[in-house]
Amino acid sequence: MNREDLLFSIRTLSRSLDAASFASFVRHTHPSDLAEALDVLPPEQALALLLTLAAPTRAELFVHLPEQRQDSMLRAMSREAVVQLFEHMPSDDRADLYNRLGEQDKHKLLPALAKVERDDILRLAAYAEGTVGSVTTSDYVHVSPQMTVAEALAHVRATAPDKETIYSLYVLDQEHRLSGTVSLRDLVLADAQASIGTIMRRDPVFARAHWTREQAAELIRHYDLLALPVTNGGERMIGIVTVDDAMDIEKEQDATQLARFGGTASLGAQDLDVLASPLRQMFKVRVFWLVILTFFGVVTSTFVAAQEELLTQVIVLAAFIAPIVDMGGNTGSQSATLVIRAMALGDLRLQWRDVGLIIKHELPVAAALGVAIAALEVVLAYFAKGVGFDVLMVVGLSMLVCTVLGGVIGALLPFLARRIGTDPATLSSPLITSVMDLLGVFIYFAFAYALLGDLLTQAAG
Repeated sequence: MNREDLLFSIRTLSRSLDAASFASFVRHTHPSDLAEALDVLPPEQALALLLTLAAPTRAELFVHLPEQRQDSMLRAMSREAVVQLFEHMPSDDRADLYNRLGEQDKHKLLPALAKVERDDILRLAAYAEGTVGSVTTSDYVHVSPQMTVAEALAHVRATAPDKETIYSLYVLDQEHRLSGTVSLRDLVLADAQASIGTIMRRDPVFARAHWTREQAAELIRHYDLLALPVTNGGERMIGIVTVDDAMDIEKEQDATQLARFGGTASLGAQDLDVLASPLRQMFKVRVFWLVILTFFGVVTSTFVAAQEELLTQVIVLAAFIAPIVDMGGNTGSQSATLVIRAMALGDLRLQWRDVGLIIKHELPVAAALGVAIAALEVVLAYFAKGVGFDVLMVVGLSMLVCTVLGGVIGALLPFLARRIGTDPATLSSPLITSVMDLLGVFIYFAFAYALLGDLLTQAAG
């Protein structure tokens, strides 16, 4: 079913509120597609349609909705419907939802939940946002090493409906410590009387709850895992991070880095959403970067204004300031983007060998770019403006040096950011451009004084 047909069906069902028809429609449609269609409806219509479903199906569909739509629906639900939702949601999703509630709503919710669910929510919700623990789900299958394969298979059949994934089973000792893993495939193929301890894979890859969630996503990607076990400070297993969570983490990380590199990331807060972020937040985040860049611009313009005597003698120099300083910033942004991408993929790390490797690769590329762009600029300047040889030398050399310097600085700045403990993407493209603008005018006028300084002497005489 294409998107137009899906939206038409959802709008029709929202008017009729036919519970049986909607339940049948849900069974044959992917939850992600349904959530996208429901998000188009007005909140009250979407909620009315959602409430016609059985509680387990409602919870499955609810977790695919955007967070803002979830929060608005939750405020409009009855206490009974909210409790049912928390009872059937995956453990990591309900912990996230719980953390977004106000203190008063939290106090009302907890007494209505069963002790097991209440303890699970409080345990997972206690982990700081951005850590592995905050994206961990406790809906996993675990077995003991003393079980036989037949007993383990019976255990999987009995518990599978409530688990997020059953493709990997986690072998825990009596202290709930992780001893190994068994894949469902290995379990099915093994002898029914063999013990789990004899077929399990020892020393499994795992993450600790206090690590950053990006570390968990990296482990899942590197080892091609469907799920990653998570342990607490006492080495006891608390849950798993699934591959779909890892994909969401990496998608969010890419979006955050893009925002930061564009100079529109909030410092220590939620990133901007052009449609959903409040006007005040949009202003505060964007004005921060613009204020910083304004200071760079004032310093640059003040320096250029101080060169009035030279510009008066050779007025054509003013025409080349913009293209020369812009080229340094553009080259720097290109280099920084490539290095940040390599860091994100794990190809580059904070070590001198990688720094040397980048300089070795970037310097000849930047030099070749500088020669090509400088030659083009000189040719265009000669035919378009008919300037003399001395001015052409100033323009060509300045373009060459700015391009090379921009490429090298742009490549090295992400390493500097990592060294001081900052996300490399926070060295945003506008900031790199502004730094190169300032350096560019210094370089340009240094060459101008070196090659055209005699004009000032003649003028003074």
